[in-house]
Amino acid sequence: MMRLGVNTVLFQGHDLATAMRHIAWAGYDGVELSAIKGMCEHLELDRWREQVEPIRALAAEHRLALLSMEVASLDEERLSKAFAAAQALGVPVVNVGPGGKSNNEADFERQTDLLARRAEQAAAHGVTLCCKAHVGAAIYNTPTTRRALEKIASPGFGVDMDPSHIYRAGENPAEALAAVLPRMRHVHIRDCRGRGPGPGEPRDQACGRGEIDLPAYFRALVQGRYDGPVCLEVIGAGQYELPRRDIIAAESYGYMNACLKALGAR
Repeated sequence: MMRLGVNTVLFQGHDLATAMRHIAWAGYDGVELSAIKGMCEHLELDRWREQVEPIRALAAEHRLALLSMEVASLDEERLSKAFAAAQALGVPVVNVGPGGKSNNEADFERQTDLLARRAEQAAAHGVTLCCKAHVGAAIYNTPTTRRALEKIASPGFGVDMDPSHIYRAGENPAEALAAVLPRMRHVHIRDCRGRGPGPGEPRDQACGRGEIDLPAYFRALVQGRYDGPVCLEVIGAGQYELPRRDIIAAESYGYMNACLKALGAR
């Protein structure tokens, strides 16, 4: 069964205890730990060892699974710490962005070489490194994702399929999903209005408020027997009062849960 989670970046500026409590109140199954330097470090990789037991205790208290971790960076030192922390916490997936620039062959080769090396490190820790197509980056749509998958055969590498980035690449996410489904290990999900380049205001990233056909996307996930995490990732909400963030989380959960129930998948 697909498990629904929230990237704790939605609650940046608040401590992890607050984030987990509010995510649990909204009904989610789990969390994605934000370890994004300079934005939101609910998991501080430079001191991850001292956080392991408190994070486990919070997860147990709120009955939340530790579904994934977002590091974003491909920095070797940070990812080495992230893989060790993920192994200790039982977090199966570490998410990053591809870096580089779109339509630059040298960037594509360099960044996929980096991803291949980091994926081997992940595999050595029993963790999967997932990367998503990202607007403006070297991997930015389904064709470039497929090229990366053909190049990186490591079992430690997987796809984080984010429909908002695929939509902003001019594609239909529900139709694009089949091309990467066999290697999908994670879904970052949010809605958006317009084709970008950004996803829009945080309030419009709540599932159901934008233009993406998310019911069709969930149908494709269910039909493809995807059973990994689906984590809401809303960026830019740092200036929102806490109740507004709760609305985004709860509204998105209700929408996604209803989609899955209608498909007999929840």
